[in-house]
Amino acid sequence: MLERRLLPDVLADLEHFPVVALLGPRQVGKTTLALEVAQMRAAEYLDLERPADRAKLTDADAYLREGRGKPLVLDEVQFAPEVFGILRGVVDERVRAGERAGHVLALGSASKALLRQSSESLAGRIAYRELKPFSVLETRPTSRQQLEQLWLRGGFPSSFLAPSESVSMRWREQFVSTYVERDVPQLGPVVSTELLRRLWSMLAHGQGDLLNASRLATGLGVSHKTVTRYIDILSELFMVRQLSAWSGSSRKRLMKSPKVYVRDSGLLHSLARIGDLDTLLGHPLCGPSWEGFAVEQLLGSLSNEWSSSFYRSSAGAELDLVLEGPRSRVIAIEIKRTSAPSLSRGFPLGAADVRATERWFVMPWGDEFPIGHDTRAIALGQLVARLAA
Repeated sequence: MLERRLLPDVLADLEHFPVVALLGPRQVGKTTLALEVAQMRAAEYLDLERPADRAKLTDADAYLREGRGKPLVLDEVQFAPEVFGILRGVVDERVRAGERAGHVLALGSASKALLRQSSESLAGRIAYRELKPFSVLETRPTSRQQLEQLWLRGGFPSSFLAPSESVSMRWREQFVSTYVERDVPQLGPVVSTELLRRLWSMLAHGQGDLLNASRLATGLGVSHKTVTRYIDILSELFMVRQLSAWSGSSRKRLMKSPKVYVRDSGLLHSLARIGDLDTLLGHPLCGPSWEGFAVEQLLGSLSNEWSSSFYRSSAGAELDLVLEGPRSRVIAIEIKRTSAPSLSRGFPLGAADVRATERWFVMPWGDEFPIGHDTRAIALGQLVARLAA
């Protein structure tokens, strides 16, 4: 079993907040982590997707008050959103009695926006954490082959740890089908499952493209608003990332549409029917896939103090990633799958425009070295480790 980097953060939050919400997509490992926490804290565990456990909350107020003093883990809490309103009174009562933190760990497969009742009912009483698929910091690849396996299979535990490429691919195919046909409707949004799957596949084939909802709408035969709503749903369910365009002060004309990525590289390859590394390396999606993989790894290493965006001017200057963080740090990043890094002509212009304090060219593997224009080439894993330190 791989140790999850988020475990110490969840335990620390439970020391300071009455309720901690652990969010993330289905099958990412939330339950495994929560059961570990439950064992460490002698907590009771309820899976609200199971009718028997959900029945215990028929009179949720009485049940929660009976368990006073005992921590509680509520899995798949989106199936009983009404519990958040009840939790507020119970939590406040416990706080008044001197029990200030660590009452409930709630697990959800939807983002804060889809769990609005939690933020409205428990404002000031709840901390949020997102559990992402396995990262390079957790799998710790010691060779290029191990890194490429994480890239090919993605970071969902059952896919990454599968005994073979065929089993991994089969798991991901089933995950996509089940997610579209069963999980998304259960989570609340009213959608056409066929349309959602076609859109998800189109986004995969356009990995890293600027969002053009009108073009996607034409291809799907639906309205611009429908496409936008469906992409927002995929984003709220942690399947898609909409990376915002940099919006700082500039005299140049800048692109304003977000770039859209399928977040997990393994799901991307499944949607594009790429089943092995040889096929991936010869596929037109190879470059965009690597870029999206690197973006997720880098963003997954950051604290909430950081913001992220990309930069692209109408004249062609481009930065794949702009990270703005504490102490006025501004990091300009170019990402390419190459062992012979060479900066694009627009990178220095973009880095100057965003007033970058650091400039990096991210490659898959290799030693760090300077490549001009105050920029250094660095392996993905090394930069991820630096940002996480």
